[in-house]
Amino acid sequence: MALFNLDWVKMPELSINIIMWKTFYIKPNEFGILYHRSDFKKILQPGTYTYFGRHWQVKTYDLNVPEAKIENLELLLRNHSSELVDYLVIVRTAFNQAALVHYGQNWVSVAPNQLRAFWRGFIEVEAHIFNLEESLELPSEFRLQTCSLTLNGIKKFRISESEVGLLYVQNNFVRPLEPGEYAFWTFDREVTVRTLNRIIPNPDFPLEDVLIQRHPDFIAAYCVVVQLLNTQVAIVRYEGKAISILAPSSRKLFWQGVEVEVIDISTDAKLPPRLVAELNSGLPEVTYLACKSLHLCEVKAQHIGLLYINQEYQSELRPGIHAWWIFGRSFQTEVFDLRQQTMEVSGQDILSKDKVPLRLNLTAGYRIVEPLRAKNTLSDASSFLYKELQFALRGAVGEKTLDALLEDKGAVDTSISDYIRSKTADYGIEVASVGVKDIILPGEIKTILSKVVEAEKAAQANVVRRREETAATRSMLNTAKVMEDNPIALRLKELEVLERIAEKIDKIQVNGSLDSILSDLISINNSK
Repeated sequence: MALFNLDWVKMPELSINIIMWKTFYIKPNEFGILYHRSDFKKILQPGTYTYFGRHWQVKTYDLNVPEAKIENLELLLRNHSSELVDYLVIVRTAFNQAALVHYGQNWVSVAPNQLRAFWRGFIEVEAHIFNLEESLELPSEFRLQTCSLTLNGIKKFRISESEVGLLYVQNNFVRPLEPGEYAFWTFDREVTVRTLNRIIPNPDFPLEDVLIQRHPDFIAAYCVVVQLLNTQVAIVRYEGKAISILAPSSRKLFWQGVEVEVIDISTDAKLPPRLVAELNSGLPEVTYLACKSLHLCEVKAQHIGLLYINQEYQSELRPGIHAWWIFGRSFQTEVFDLRQQTMEVSGQDILSKDKVPLRLNLTAGYRIVEPLRAKNTLSDASSFLYKELQFALRGAVGEKTLDALLEDKGAVDTSISDYIRSKTADYGIEVASVGVKDIILPGEIKTILSKVVEAEKAAQANVVRRREETAATRSMLNTAKVMEDNPIALRLKELEVLERIAEKIDKIQVNGSLDSILSDLISINNSK
């Protein structure tokens, strides 16, 4: 029991000694930071460490994670910089700087105003600082190494061989980008690239006026500026084909390579024949341009046109295609057919003098011989002529009875012709012919007239029949007198009768001579 008590007395002292010592084990793939009462003491490499006292602490960091997430790093660097830089790669960026850190196969981007630390030795670490005020573009060697990675704060663009890129930072144009691949820092700023097709000679340039006024170097290197006065128009061609027509006082950008023809329209707005042929070629794109900028008028053969500018008559237009620039002027053209024309006045219901309702159709042939007079004195020459023909027809038919109309339709034509010629002579219209085509009678009147005509024809037929019967009788009497005086003629007549009988008999048996047959036939005939 005494021995037991002795051991029991010594055990508290041993326990106190064990508690006062701390042992730390740092693995081969770790670093440790030793703290005493939260004060930095040193960095521990892999191994076993024992310290006396209970206020020692060690924070370990896995070197497979190269970035050191150390608390109060800024304070530690201020007080223990010389000790830390042997173990850490410190990356510090100012407000106008960004950084790329390469460790192993990985890359990390560091934003402005950042402090980051990476462990040395276990994995090779490289840090690269970039001044964002000098250039936002990532150098080509770094762009190639990071082309397959998505990094925070870096934006990538690809410009194809048929395009030009316009680089904008904070919506302000910086410079053009030729075909290729680009990467730009985008920390705390907006970076965009607008692509324009080089194949299209007149793309929609963004903010053209700003580009022209503030970026003359870009304009001189890539573009053609067309600036027009208020008395000029321009035709822009690419590879010989018109692609744009510019109005007066306009300004427009095109890629280099276009041809520009500037035309003064202050004195004469009419296009020469070569431009008329080009802009009226029938190509859809050119036709679309022409319809917005030109007044076109086609005068066919045997026609004539009248030109009015700003509501004032200017000249006659001969056959052909004519075109004028519409800018600053109003144009009006009207084309007249100089050939003989036909007008139909159909379905006119008119009462004759004896109150018989009739429906008539009239045809008139006319031509316009003085287009200017017809245009200036008549708003619509065709409507005027149609109305006057109606009036003339009603006047001519209303003055005659039905019988008179049916007996002499030419008198109606003459009356209408005289009237219409007197009316149109002062308007440059020449009426060549007028005629009533049809006179349509009501059903009951038509029935009555049919009966009248039928009776008249029956009487005429009766007269003709009597006349023919009288002539036939007279002919028979003359024949009988001839036969009576001439036996041979009688004999010939007998033979003719015999021939007619023989035509109707299939078989005949003759007994005796021809004289006996004739005698028998004559006796049979006499007995009848």
